[in-house]
Parts: sequence; C-alpha cells; structure tokens
Amino acid sequence: MAAQVSALSSLGVPEADVGVRRGWGRAGRGSRLLPGLLAECGSLQSEEEEEEEEEEAEPGPSAAAAAEQRREERLRRFRELHMKRYEACKLNSQEVVEEDKRLKLPPNWEAKKARLEWELQVQEKKKECAARGEDYERVKLLEVSAEDAERWERKRKKKNPDLGFSDYAAAQLRQYQRLTRQIKPDLEQYERLKEQCGEALYPTSDSLLHGTHVPSKEGVDRMVADLEKQIEKREKYSRRRPYNDDADIDYINERNAKFNQKAERFYGKYTAEIKQNLERGTAV
Repeated sequence: MAAQVSALSSLGVPEADVGVRRGWGRAGRGSRLLPGLLAECGSLQSEEEEEEEEEEAEPGPSAAAAAEQRREERLRRFRELHMKRYEACKLNSQEVVEEDKRLKLPPNWEAKKARLEWELQVQEKKKECAARGEDYERVKLLEVSAEDAERWERKRKKKNPDLGFSDYAAAQLRQYQRLTRQIKPDLEQYERLKEQCGEALYPTSDSLLHGTHVPSKEGVDRMVADLEKQIEKREKYSRRRPYNDDADIDYINERNAKFNQKAERFYGKYTAEIKQNLERGTAV
C-alpha cells in the first residue's frame, strides 16, 4: 500500500488525496474504483522493479532507449491512473452530496413529489380545457375506461366505514340505510297492486289510506324474521365486555369509564405522547 501511494505521489498527487478523503468510506461509485486503481499501481510498481533488474543485466545504448520507451509508457499509464483517481473522487463526492440531500428530505418525500406533480398536471389540463371552452370534469370522465369505472364503482359501494358513535340521529340513519339495503322488492306483487289500485297506489296529500291496507301472511312473517334478527344482533352487541384486571384505572364510575373509552378510541393516537410524558413525569 505504501509503495502504491508513493507511486501516485511521484506524479504530483498529494498523499492526503491518495488516502481516505471525505466520502471515500461511503458506498459511492468512486469508492468502488479504488481497489482497481491500487491493484494497477501495484502492477506498475512490480514492472518497474523488473525493468530495473533487466537494465542492470543488459547495459548499452539499445537498452537505454528501450528503458526510456518503457519509462514513457509507465508515465502515460500513471497519468491515466491519475485521471481515473480524479474521476473516482469526483463521482464519489457527487454521491455523497446526493446522499446528504436524500437524508435531509422527509420520509414521505417521494409520495409528496408525485402528488404535487399530479396536481400540476391537473391544473395544466384545467387551463387547457378552459381555453378551449370545455368542461374539465367531462373531459376527465371521457379518458376513464369502462373497466376502471366499474372497478371504482365496486370499491365505492363496498365502502361503508363505521366512524363510531357520534349521536343517536346518525346511528338511527345508519341503521335505516342498512335495513333498506337489505330489502328485496317483490316486483310481481307490485304489478298486481298497481293493476288493482290504479292511481290510488300513489297517494297524495288528499288520500286516505289508514286501515285500507291488509298485509299478507308472507309479509308479516318476513317482518317478524327481520325483527328477531335485529334483536339477536342487538343482544350480541350489548353483551358486557370482559373486565381487564391489568388495565389502568383512570375512571371514577362506569359512566366515566365509557366516556374515557370513547375519548381514547377517537383521540388516543393524538394524545399518546402527552400521556406518556405525564406518566414518566417529563411533561413540560
């Protein structure tokens, strides 16, 4: 290693540049070129020693000319090595700078960048549509294929997120929507009632229908089965949750415990750090 460093130093390369510089220890492209450069320096050094031995064994003008030619060849190769080393240092420094930039970026920078690029493209398309006097939403829908539209519609129908209890009106509306989605209309019965009642099937504010409708036995059975299913589901949902003896006691009564559970469900992820600091006694 010392011989290789001295060989590079003989060409005017400082020893500090030959060794480990800023970034040489990192996995850059320049650091991968270093072993090859050192190996080539070693081969040049061994060739030089062999040529010196040959010159001592065969003195003469022809031997001096051959030695001068070989010396020029070695100098040329050393210059090439110097240029390769300079290129390796340059590439490695660039890699170090790029790595520092990447480390300073936020972890979700790629997603944010893609999002910003998409927003810029949308803005440009909106401007182009406005210049042509077209509706952007309509143009955007024309670019959507039928398969993508069907897939998005299926995903939208599957979405029915339960956001938790907010008030009784919202819970009642959610239950009503769930029950109406389960209704399977009997179109044959509807056509029979339409022929039998005529325009009276569509009541107005002046219609009097109280006491005129007699439900069928199948309809009554269907309603009873649905009510029994609701009662069974409600009983399962209302079962008492098992008590955890190892849980922290942060309530004064049952009502306060339920309130704390709801608060933890909705705001626990936002107050976890504050809670930990209070428990450790390190809160500011």
